[in-house]
Parts: sequence; C-alpha cells; structure tokens
Amino acid sequence: MTTNRPKSNQASVGAVQCENTTLSLLKVNDFVAKAIRDRLPDVLVINVCSSPGSGKTTLMQETGKRLQNRLNMAVLVGDPETERDAIRMREVGINALQIVTGGMCHIEAQMIYQALDHIDLTGVDVLFIENVGNLVCPAAFDLGEDYRVTLLASTEGDDKPKKYPRMFLTSELMVVSKADLLPYVPFKVDNVVADARDINPDIEVITLSSLTGEGMEAWCEWLVAKAETKRRVAIAA
Repeated sequence: MTTNRPKSNQASVGAVQCENTTLSLLKVNDFVAKAIRDRLPDVLVINVCSSPGSGKTTLMQETGKRLQNRLNMAVLVGDPETERDAIRMREVGINALQIVTGGMCHIEAQMIYQALDHIDLTGVDVLFIENVGNLVCPAAFDLGEDYRVTLLASTEGDDKPKKYPRMFLTSELMVVSKADLLPYVPFKVDNVVADARDINPDIEVITLSSLTGEGMEAWCEWLVAKAETKRRVAIAA
C-alpha cells in the first residue's frame, strides 16, 4: 500500500512546485490525512474520484450488493449539495453518510476526520470515500486513503489522462466504467491505458460495467485482496 508519501507531494512531469505556497496550503491536510490512517489501522480506505456522471454511485451500489456476504462496507459521499447519493446507498442497505461541501469542488481531510465521528464503522472492512465529481481539485488532497481509484467513463472520451495528469499520477487504479457503451462511442481502451501508463507506469486498470456486470468480479476481487492485506498488516503491527 502506498501510504508513506502524501499524494499532495506528487506532481506531473513539467509541473512547477512553489514550496512556499504548496506547503502552506497542503501541509495541514497531510497531517490530518495521517491522523485518519492512524485512526483506521485495520479498515481499507478507498478514495473514489472521477468526473461528474461517471457512475461512482452506481458502482458503489453494485459493489455493496456483490460483497455483502464477504466484506462489510461503508461510504462517505461528497457532493456540493443534496443528500441524494447517500440516500441511494442506504436504499440498497449500505451504511452511508453524506458530506455536503457547500459548493466546494473537492473533499479535504478534515472533512473526513470530522465525519468519522458521525458514522458507525464497527466491523467495517472497507470505507469508500466517494469524492466530488472533478478531475482537478481532488487530485491534490490526500484523504487518508490506502488507495485512490479514478473512474473514467467511456462516454467521456479517451483523452482524459493527458488532460488531467495529476489525478492519474496519484491513483493506484483506473476503472474504465460504462463498458457496455464502448461499441457505441469513440473511446479506445488501449489508447486510454497507454496514456495513463505513460503518466503512471504502475497504475492498474479494470474495465467494467455496473449495469451488465462485466468486470465486476475483477473489481470485487481487487477489493477483497486489498482488504485482506490491510487486515494482515494491522494484525502484524
């Protein structure tokens, strides 16, 4: 698990780091992110990022259904307004809490830390953070996650990794979502994978459809394996 280096310290090739401003803005966030990791030593924390409409909430719903007998999961849902996504989670039996950012385009670590006091994580194996739909701002903020997963829907176009490189640089997994629409849109999976790995050679890739179930088994097995590893590390510590 890549938990030692704050994600806010990672920058894409060619980016200019102005340490006097970067540190003042993000150092406190990274401190709180570490406190979240310390507070959740045996809970796998996944930060799910994407553009709006990529299918994050539907993926969370389907994941909850498929893993209900294998992993106990909870979700913190970030949105500028409304509690609609958290309601959708609860409708399928997922423990969910909405974080309303009041117009902010991302979640910060202090929001997660405060939210932990308002959600029951007893027995929870995996805590998902469904970030605000945005491929820019969330990339800079470490939320104490073990892994960052970025969804890229087939309907968005396959040029996003090079347009928003920091998000893909700081992600461990790219999920190509809405795979059922690939025959109908000008999206080349090979192209998007090549661009993403040009930015981040270590990024893993899963192509799936939450509606048809394609790729969902691979996604669920990825989660189960990561949760088991987190649990083993916590026991050994």
